[in-house]
Amino acid sequence: MTARLPLDAPPLRVQRLSLEGSLALAAGRPSPFGALGYGTPDGLAWMPTVNARVLSGGAAMADVWHASEHVESGTTGVVRWRCDGHWMLGAIDLDESVERSGVAALAERAYRDLFTALDETGCTHLLRIWNYLPQINGDGGGLERYRQFNAGRQQAFVDAGQAAFDGAPAACALGIHQGALSIRFLAGRTAPLAVENPRQVSAYRYPPSYGPRAPTFSRAALAEVGGGDIALFISGTASIVGHETVHVGELLPQVQETLRNLGAVIAAANARTSATFDLAALDCVVYVRHAADAARVRQALEEALGPQAHTVSHAIYLEADICRQDLLVEIEAHSVARGALRA
Repeated sequence: MTARLPLDAPPLRVQRLSLEGSLALAAGRPSPFGALGYGTPDGLAWMPTVNARVLSGGAAMADVWHASEHVESGTTGVVRWRCDGHWMLGAIDLDESVERSGVAALAERAYRDLFTALDETGCTHLLRIWNYLPQINGDGGGLERYRQFNAGRQQAFVDAGQAAFDGAPAACALGIHQGALSIRFLAGRTAPLAVENPRQVSAYRYPPSYGPRAPTFSRAALAEVGGGDIALFISGTASIVGHETVHVGELLPQVQETLRNLGAVIAAANARTSATFDLAALDCVVYVRHAADAARVRQALEEALGPQAHTVSHAIYLEADICRQDLLVEIEAHSVARGALRA
């Protein structure tokens, strides 16, 4: 395979910073392009937050994105967005108690407006999506709420002519304990390269036993982000082999299986690019179902990767329900490396 021509676009960069460091960037100058906050306060238009508790005594953190300085902000339906003409960050928050709609209808509406916003800005390619759903494993009137969410999400993808199966964007879907259905997304003008995990059935090919509509995401995505760099976005990854949960009820074996899956998807990604990504060099978010398990999960990561590994030292731990009731932990991640995609 040959390398693609480098992307001609303003570079997109990301930093993982404390809340104090993030706010310092915005002091006395225009706000950064955008950020995704963890444990950060509401009210910062450029930093929508994830409504989940930070664990292990961790302070508020943020992934701060930098693009060009010519940033416009706007609203399209229920979508709040920031765009520099090539890159776009957006946020959606829909409160079921206010909207008086079911999960499927809310998901479909949110994604319908999301795709309209992409068309308006010209950033028509989704690179990464983060979904946060209150009570994700709860009963929604005979169908689990996550399965209802999947139905509405997939319908919006299909109606918009977006890739709902092969080529779907990287994504995660986690359960928060309260608040609104929240969606955060990153988009650009150039399509990413979807990556699957050879150890797993693609999520969009799950059998009907997982619900009337399959989840809409790829296991990871590679994206050119300008300046000769490639970003790897790894979707929420857990203890699943094939399409089945393994090590039910066993925390540490689930962590170890999750690491094997992360290693497999990284290897699959490395085969599609001249960039080199490493399991020990990720910026990850670790979602833990039971808050009391966070310390054991961190210890397991330290034992597997070493306490000085970037993946360990820069990890953010959040309390969240995983999309399957028998999963105890999930890890999603991103990383940037010099290189090019292979044509």
